[in-house]
Amino acid sequence: MFTGPFSSGLFQKAIDKGVVKVDIRDIRHYTHDKHHTTDDSPYGGGAGMVMKPEPIFEAVEVIRTELKQKENAEDIPVILLTPQGRVFTQEVAQKLTKNNKMIFICGQYEGVDERVREHLVTDEISIGDYVLSGGELAAMVVINTVVRLIPGFLGSPESLLSESHNDNLLEYPQYTRPPEFRGWVVPDVLLSGNHAQIARWREEQSIIRTKQRRPDMIRKVC
Repeated sequence: MFTGPFSSGLFQKAIDKGVVKVDIRDIRHYTHDKHHTTDDSPYGGGAGMVMKPEPIFEAVEVIRTELKQKENAEDIPVILLTPQGRVFTQEVAQKLTKNNKMIFICGQYEGVDERVREHLVTDEISIGDYVLSGGELAAMVVINTVVRLIPGFLGSPESLLSESHNDNLLEYPQYTRPPEFRGWVVPDVLLSGNHAQIARWREEQSIIRTKQRRPDMIRKVC
């Protein structure tokens, strides 16, 4: 599942340039029975399966051991992707960029054994109030959002300054050539060459669009 998103476009270029490194581990490789069992039925009964603690703990501990030669591996965040986690936002992404390394655990089935949450995980993140079939897609969303904030990922660092959710505002409308298409024209101010007026127009449009589409973000700014 990770191969496509992490081996194309800007992400692949970032890997090639050494801006980011992604190391994907299969939990099954840290099991010791002939069936490579990673889940079992929940104590107390109920539908679904629960991810076992042993392979998850062992996977994280092996990774930490491999990294100990370079840094204090105990300080590396261990993040569980789960619907029960705090909701992921651009602000959360910005804070995560302060970490040189992160370990992501992708939840599955009915969830993970609670001892993983209590004694191994340092943070829990949800990408929204809905349920996926697994944490892989959520992990890719979080990783992509965080990595694109790292210097060197985007061709132009200025691209980040005007994006939606920067300063809790949605991005202003964007236009490109031609100046007229099927009778629909580009606003005159964008063709004026007056950068001060363009900046004011964009700021006004960001506020208007945010009020219309995400009034909750306006209240947060206030």
